[in-house]
Amino acid sequence: MEIDRKLVDDFEAGLNPQDPEKSRIPATVLGYGEISIILQIGDNPDVAYKRMPLFSSREAAEMYAEEFHEYCRYLSGAGLTLPHHETLIIEIPDRPVVLYIAQERFPGERFAHRLIHEFEPEESVALLERIVGEIDKVWKSNASSLPALELAIDAQVSNWVALENGRILYIDTSTPLYRKDGVEQMDPELFLQSAPVFLRWLIRWLFLKDVMNRYHDPRLVYVDLAGNLYKEKAAELIPAVIQSINRYLSPGQEPLTHREVEKYYKEDKLIWTLFLAFRRIDRWLTTKVFRKRYEFLLPGKIER
Repeated sequence: MEIDRKLVDDFEAGLNPQDPEKSRIPATVLGYGEISIILQIGDNPDVAYKRMPLFSSREAAEMYAEEFHEYCRYLSGAGLTLPHHETLIIEIPDRPVVLYIAQERFPGERFAHRLIHEFEPEESVALLERIVGEIDKVWKSNASSLPALELAIDAQVSNWVALENGRILYIDTSTPLYRKDGVEQMDPELFLQSAPVFLRWLIRWLFLKDVMNRYHDPRLVYVDLAGNLYKEKAAELIPAVIQSINRYLSPGQEPLTHREVEKYYKEDKLIWTLFLAFRRIDRWLTTKVFRKRYEFLLPGKIER
């Protein structure tokens, strides 16, 4: 994987946050996260760049990069297969410090959320069962490393790539979710950097702790995975996936139910729909009223 540092520097310097495809160096939007955007920069189809404009200083960005690389090492140690990756820190005067995570790019048709629409139903269920087995590697690793180390994972369907050689890769490594001796290593306040200033106190009070904790709770991770199939228009697979998940739950854990998964998805979709709507209001206020640059790139439509 070859990274053109000057290309990324020049791209960030000439970025149009409201329309990245019209930046000085053209870019293609590959996807959106809650605090980031994934781009192809220039004409290199082999690298995906995740842009994260979260940092007030280079030191903060460097600390995040160290946590990211450490998290990737721990996931690999737990038995997950990850893509090749590098980090780049970009500093432009009078702007936030930006961290780019450059990652090996894979064909779009090999992403699990697309494959489940191409496969026969039994093949889709088998793929999802394999994903559940990959997730279980995290919990097994934790069982042997707690309390010194506790890994977490965001396991939704679109975060997995199934290659034709049989390998399954986990690609959403950009948020380092892990604890050492019970202490979260990533600063949770970074999640708030993309939130409207007028809402940060409310999100901090009502949601921030729950958002961080959900990725450490095996049962909630599985509920999120199953609920994600509603978003991917594959709800018919949920009953079979719930059966697979329930076989992996620890003794004493309540089995997942279809009703629970549906309720979770509806609540989660409402929260993120409202959050995106408020971010758009914040962008309008920032750019139109206060005449300032809005650093985050927002999707044109609701993605969840």
